[in-house]
Amino acid sequence: MKRWLEAMDKATHPVRQTHVWEDVTLHNRSLPPLAIKNPECLGLLHQLDRSTDVWVQRYCILKDGCLYFYAGIRSTQASGGLYLQGYRVNEQTLSFKQSVIELKPPSEEFKTFYFCAESKTENQRWITALKASIKKWLPLHQAVQDFMNRPLEETRM
Repeated sequence: MKRWLEAMDKATHPVRQTHVWEDVTLHNRSLPPLAIKNPECLGLLHQLDRSTDVWVQRYCILKDGCLYFYAGIRSTQASGGLYLQGYRVNEQTLSFKQSVIELKPPSEEFKTFYFCAESKTENQRWITALKASIKKWLPLHQAVQDFMNRPLEETRM
């Protein structure tokens, strides 16, 4: 009976396995912006709040496929973050803004995000960094598929 109770307890409270990457990003969210080591990109971005149609300025840090949002450079921790795995980055024209960064999710159940830097050059810098950061985290199944689609002579050992 004791073994049955243990088995039922395990079934109702499964062990949650965390990934190292998840632990690191949660840790980074608790840090001030200048404490994140070797960011891929950082600076001020304006984020479109879709509910009010207002652009909100945020200090942003891009690190390992995650975009961290801060109220300002002196914040003690991130006010939010966006895991970018599967997102596509595009340049768009939106309302009066000439150049906007669109982060499109992998499926319709997630929302699309819009950001804008102070200049078109800054937008391009962010777009390049975002694409590179997302590409680093190519899903394993996609990497295997890409490997399998290579010509035979490239895959031979």
